[in-house]
Amino acid sequence: MKYTSVDKSLGFTPHIRLGRLFPALEVWLKDERRNPSGSIKDRAALAMVEDAECRGVLKPGEVIIEPTSGNTGIGLAMVAAVKGYRLILTMPESMSVERRAMLKAYGAEVVLTPAALGMQGAIEKANEICLSIPSAWMPMQFSNPANPDIHSQTTAYEIITDFPDGIDIMVAGVGTAGHITGVGRKLKSVFPNTKVIAVEPYDSPVLSGGKRGSHPIQGIGAGFVPKNLDRSVIDEILLVNADEAIEGMRFLARMEGILAGISTGANVAAVKRLQNSITTRQRILTFAYDTGERYISVNGIWE
Repeated sequence: MKYTSVDKSLGFTPHIRLGRLFPALEVWLKDERRNPSGSIKDRAALAMVEDAECRGVLKPGEVIIEPTSGNTGIGLAMVAAVKGYRLILTMPESMSVERRAMLKAYGAEVVLTPAALGMQGAIEKANEICLSIPSAWMPMQFSNPANPDIHSQTTAYEIITDFPDGIDIMVAGVGTAGHITGVGRKLKSVFPNTKVIAVEPYDSPVLSGGKRGSHPIQGIGAGFVPKNLDRSVIDEILLVNADEAIEGMRFLARMEGILAGISTGANVAAVKRLQNSITTRQRILTFAYDTGERYISVNGIWE
């Protein structure tokens, strides 16, 4: 395939059956690692920027500022590089070294915030910086409707194209809530019986009504309920702890040859939790959000 620029190459990611991990079940993984910067967040990053350009709120030469746990920032860094924008990102200092290095490699400026403050601390810092730069624009991924919309338009479309008979159960983590909301809405509109199961960290069960807490499952569990979240699409919430998520990463790498990140491991752990209640006739779909190389430096994950 030929593309005029790298941002044109995202999407149309494959669906891979997890036949060794779940030999008695039909479990599929949508491999979002195949996007150009290596994660599902490329979709929202490009969509938010292009939406802002179309509305005239982002103009050539202006500055993009965004709080991020890493992957949206990497996607924005790729898009900013292609389109020529200056990019300033705020992120919790607990995010992996690899993520920070990738952001800088794309030319983004990174401002770290205290780990204990979670994503809320990064958001507050981004707002502070944005106020100090007159030409700044903030995508606001947690509340920007272009985020879930692109998943309804592209991610869900790809799923429906590959599975015209439908999906029985979708298992997905909740970070910005863009993909669970966007994909969940579209799938349920086409396949009303689809059950959507949300995955959140055991140590920060905000969606379940618990308290915000620090946790190592990067990419999900922001510590607050995102404005983009449509709770009506969620049928059930599963809590996954860090050990389960890490074990899920290892199983996926060592049994399926898929090296993915810790939030993907949380999805795998959730499916394993469900397997005794799933029939052989049900089709389950989950997601690989990013690559495992982004977590090589995290102690204890691959040992």
